[in-house]
Amino acid sequence: LEELNALVGLNEVKTEIRSLVNLIKVRKMREKYCLPEIEMSYHMVFTGNPGTGKTTLARLVGKIYKELGILTHGEMTETDRSGLVAGYVGQTALKTAKVLEKAMGGVLFIDEAYALNGAGENDFGQEAIDTILKAMEDNRDDLVVIVAGYTELMEEFIHSNPGLESRFNRFMHFPDYTIDEMLAIFDMRCGQSGYQLAENARDELQKILEEKSQDIGGFGNARGVRNMFERTVSAQANRLAKETEITREKLMTLTADDVREAEEG
Repeated sequence: LEELNALVGLNEVKTEIRSLVNLIKVRKMREKYCLPEIEMSYHMVFTGNPGTGKTTLARLVGKIYKELGILTHGEMTETDRSGLVAGYVGQTALKTAKVLEKAMGGVLFIDEAYALNGAGENDFGQEAIDTILKAMEDNRDDLVVIVAGYTELMEEFIHSNPGLESRFNRFMHFPDYTIDEMLAIFDMRCGQSGYQLAENARDELQKILEEKSQDIGGFGNARGVRNMFERTVSAQANRLAKETEITREKLMTLTADDVREAEEG
């Protein structure tokens, strides 16, 4: 939960996870007193644009479930359509079963899960879905599946199959990050790596993030900020390589020129 609280933004998602944790704790207390248990599903649907924290949160959910005794080890296995679907009859079930075997005791995270919906009669996506649904039923005590993707496509995917609807009833939406949140993510990356932004560099970064956020499709994602940070560090290295006197402060400071160079690069 400390790791959860340390994440930038995602306030509604954090609240839902805390509520879920409390529900599980109380459920275990009721179990101790032999009180009736309410049937509950631990599987989840994460919706939102790429880079909004879905994979990070799925990994964290596995750790939380492990600590609560829901899962054996809580490690996350990440996959997508290409990791589950084969090109020949009967092969998809075997391919999917191998992924499921690896995921047992932890979380199976399926990104862009809507891609499993069959595109035609020769598509084997449904075979993968059927195999996953059976595994969820047979291993409900030690397997959690989290499916993720764009909001509308994920809603269509879940409601396209009664089996999916019955097992996935916990939806969490991951909104795009605001400008302030993206700046906070950049600051966090700086702090973790021993860098700091010069004041004029912060102003430059904010201007760039605002411009990118107005682009078609938006830019409100942590992945874009991480890439921007890495390019800024690379720009700083190229600049410092030309200097003769290097100080600790110079090694730590990212300038407005570094940020501009990162954006142009």
